[in-house]
Amino acid sequence: MGCTCSSDYNDDDWIENLDEVCEHCNCPLPPQTANQVSLLTSCIPDNLVIALYSYEPDHNDDLGFHKGDKLKVLNRDDPEWYWAESLTTGQKGYIPFNFVAKMDTMETEPWFFKDLSRNDAMRLLLAPGNTQGSFLIRESETSKGSYSLSVRDLDPECGDTVKHYKIRNLDNGGFYITPRISFSCLSDLVQHYFCEADGLCFRLLKPCQTRAPQKPWWQDEWEIPRESLKLERRLGAGQFGEVWMGTYNQRKVAIKNLKAGTMSPGAFLAEANLMKHLQHPRLVRLYAVVTQEPIYIITEYMENGEPAPPQDHQVDVFKMMLWSLLVPLQRLSSAQNGFFDWQSSSHKSRCHNHGFL
Repeated sequence: MGCTCSSDYNDDDWIENLDEVCEHCNCPLPPQTANQVSLLTSCIPDNLVIALYSYEPDHNDDLGFHKGDKLKVLNRDDPEWYWAESLTTGQKGYIPFNFVAKMDTMETEPWFFKDLSRNDAMRLLLAPGNTQGSFLIRESETSKGSYSLSVRDLDPECGDTVKHYKIRNLDNGGFYITPRISFSCLSDLVQHYFCEADGLCFRLLKPCQTRAPQKPWWQDEWEIPRESLKLERRLGAGQFGEVWMGTYNQRKVAIKNLKAGTMSPGAFLAEANLMKHLQHPRLVRLYAVVTQEPIYIITEYMENGEPAPPQDHQVDVFKMMLWSLLVPLQRLSSAQNGFFDWQSSSHKSRCHNHGFL
């Protein structure tokens, strides 16, 4: 599986016999000479992936799997839902792209977070479940091809904090944080600082704990054509988009749209994904979505949404939905976990007081 920095196997572990088959893809293996054995780790096809998280299917065409299962991707026409075959069960179905990773990449490592900003790294490491010594390695935001190590620490004066270390590249392909010592791969670097801090704020103890990512949007009965909507009056605008009063199927609705370039469409649709499962008389109801940009989320319109203080539970929730649009929110990344990171204790209290939480 490539170099040792992305593999839990050695040659003896994953090749039973050189003149039999590869246990990953079941492809026949031609006889190999001694000097070719080292090249076997690069024979893994690009379409072989490993499950980073377990997945329970929600639709008839979904393929369920467990963390660690190996799958073969058969079709990537939909960039968010791959058509794949389980190498464990032989069953086929759609799998969410962000629940798997190519088998010979660093993305299979629990401590590697590919697309993660410095701020999101801090937010994840400071979240419950992580302690002093929790860490992650991410791609550098400023130096393409380089990496950064983020470690949670406990400062006697400031409390919990996160320290960041730049991992520099050697010309021969190695890595180092300090010139005193270098490593041939990132796994060796992690292993060294697992054993001792050696200049870091704290010894590495465990990879950053995080929840499974939000599943991509499923093109289902919630999808409607844009032409079926009529925008009539703008109710508000903010950093990420606008909220309009409009008409859908002769029904008055609230239409929330995303401004191009302000945030990822996946993160925006994560809100609608969440609302699909939160159907309750006291919550604003999701009616439909338009997933082609510009993206629209169509919800129940509260006719009496203006009075203050609100006289109805639903009015309060609708105001909170508007507030979530108008006030820039901090969101979990990859996270992209799809849940709002509510920062206002007053809104939390109102949810509890009205029986929402």
